[in-house]
Amino acid sequence: MSLTPVLTKRFGTDQPWKIDNYERLDGYAGLRKALAMAPDELIALVKESNLRGRGGAGFPTGMKWQFIPQAKAGEPSKPHYVVVNADEGEPGTCRDMPLMMNDPHSMLEGILIACYAVRAEHAFIYIRGEAVHAIRRVTAAVNEARAKGYIGADILGSGFDVQVTVHNGAGAYICGEETALLDSLEGRRGQPRLKPPFPATNGLYDAPTVVNNVGTLASVPYIVLGGADWFKAMGPDGSPGPCIYSLSGRVARPGQYEAPMGTTLRELLELAGGMSRGKELKFWTPGGSSTPMFGRDQLDVALDFDAAAKAGSLNGTSALMIFDEDDCVVRAVQKWSEFYEHESCGKCTPCREGTYWYVGIYDRLERGGGTAEDLETLLDLSDNILGRSFCALGDGATSPVSSSIQLFRDEYQAHIDNHGCPFTRTGARTLAGAH
Repeated sequence: MSLTPVLTKRFGTDQPWKIDNYERLDGYAGLRKALAMAPDELIALVKESNLRGRGGAGFPTGMKWQFIPQAKAGEPSKPHYVVVNADEGEPGTCRDMPLMMNDPHSMLEGILIACYAVRAEHAFIYIRGEAVHAIRRVTAAVNEARAKGYIGADILGSGFDVQVTVHNGAGAYICGEETALLDSLEGRRGQPRLKPPFPATNGLYDAPTVVNNVGTLASVPYIVLGGADWFKAMGPDGSPGPCIYSLSGRVARPGQYEAPMGTTLRELLELAGGMSRGKELKFWTPGGSSTPMFGRDQLDVALDFDAAAKAGSLNGTSALMIFDEDDCVVRAVQKWSEFYEHESCGKCTPCREGTYWYVGIYDRLERGGGTAEDLETLLDLSDNILGRSFCALGDGATSPVSSSIQLFRDEYQAHIDNHGCPFTRTGARTLAGAH
């Protein structure tokens, strides 16, 4: 594949995180163009581009901006806010951090354009607390932009004022859920809020708020400069544009790979040098651990929001974790379940209790005490969590469990028959025919 980078075009250049180097490659040209447009015209442009949120849900960005209520002339208005979800805690997901480390100003420029479009005068960047290097890099970028007049009062003589605050997150996966993030940002325990009302009308400090992902906002300057038609020329009509796919696991060259939405795993494996151990692909996640897993038969599924859903999974965060034929699917799901049990905020019973039971059953299967009844209990638990938990964390926890039993029930049965895992800790098989 021969690809022309967009989101990563500055990666690998001389200190791309510095504002002077950023400006040499079209940096802040999109903001200058945006400030010459009417805010509603900007919203219409992003809506026409069909940019969909890169944080996992894939909600149309222009529509989200359009939901922000605007007061009529002479009427009192609440302040508006833009909040950046840079919490990135999904297992296997690693694309926002490289963006913030290599090209923080592209995100920052997108934030400023979004603020202008929705008439917000303050933006908050909520970065996962453990990502200390990213916090430092983004804070330095904000200071550089402020010194150059891109942040503050009367930006570039436009009369538009905006402030940007970098906030260290609480270090909890649940804070990646937008309303839990808002509660954390306000100084409370990060737990999801009941919706409605939605953040568009009652968000941060009970005011209209846009919550967007890092990759979503980093795409905005390119749309302003290139236009909606240019953006839609990359990828399928339903979810166009460039995307950063993160590949980890049994690949020769793990890392971040930019490609148009709709690229397949087969094509991405070609870019990444193929499988790392000379083994056959066994299973993989298309969008992080909270998305139903695929097997080797789905190598040619287009990785975009609509095609992945049609194939039975989700594009999610475009985080592809690759496993080969010597990897134990039960152990992989066990580790993910332990993560979800640990990260459950405990607010709702299905997620709090269901993930706890997941961990106990998987531990029993791995240690040799599993029974056929355990498989039915896992499926029954999944039915009771899915659609009944307060937020998407519970739903996501069921995805690897249900999909792995559907695809590899024989491997679960091998754990029961073998009185423990049929794979050694080094990955070699110990039970003939186990797969």
